[in-house]
Amino acid sequence: MTGPAAPAVLMRPGQTSEQVRELQARLASLGLFGRSPTGFYGDVTSGAVSAFQRRGALPVTGTTDAVTWDRLRAGTSRPTQDELHPPTTLPLAKPDKRCLTGRVLCISKQSRSLAWMVDGEVRSAMDVRFGSQYTPTRDGAFKVYWKSRDHHSTLYDSPMPYALFFSGGQAVHYSKDFATQGYAGASHGCVNVRDKKKVAALFDQVREGDRVIVY
Repeated sequence: MTGPAAPAVLMRPGQTSEQVRELQARLASLGLFGRSPTGFYGDVTSGAVSAFQRRGALPVTGTTDAVTWDRLRAGTSRPTQDELHPPTTLPLAKPDKRCLTGRVLCISKQSRSLAWMVDGEVRSAMDVRFGSQYTPTRDGAFKVYWKSRDHHSTLYDSPMPYALFFSGGQAVHYSKDFATQGYAGASHGCVNVRDKKKVAALFDQVREGDRVIVY
């Protein structure tokens, strides 16, 4: 006699789909998937599924079969749109307490994110990159003292569109290199943004005198 049929596999490594994105968001809500959903079922997703299976005394396969999926759905809420398509690659950090009042560019080195906050509410968020160990981005509390939409650095002979200067020559600005190379590179101390539409909208909203918190 043969035993009961194994449950059907619904998702497995190598697949890309919105269902995988939902899987990742549900795993993230349990603290098992420590990044933003991508929709791609890779090694990190497989490891998170294995952890969930191990926690629930299910066969540990790393693939998502019908039993695993049903158990996960029963134990988690349907993800919101922001949970499925978060504004930053990594989860936003808990904001520094200095960011909770007024108009603030709240910039976390830990989560590599910038949150534009007004009276404690996040209005927009974006991935950012910082300076290297030789040209570090300064920590502290600052204010935007100059806005320059089409700025060009004479020191480094490079474009700095939508620059919001907050400390000497350091500014929040769009970086084509960051958009192309990602975290493989670094700035010369500025806070680079790789989403041009987001930083353009930010530039229009931020005023000179608004606070900048880098932590």
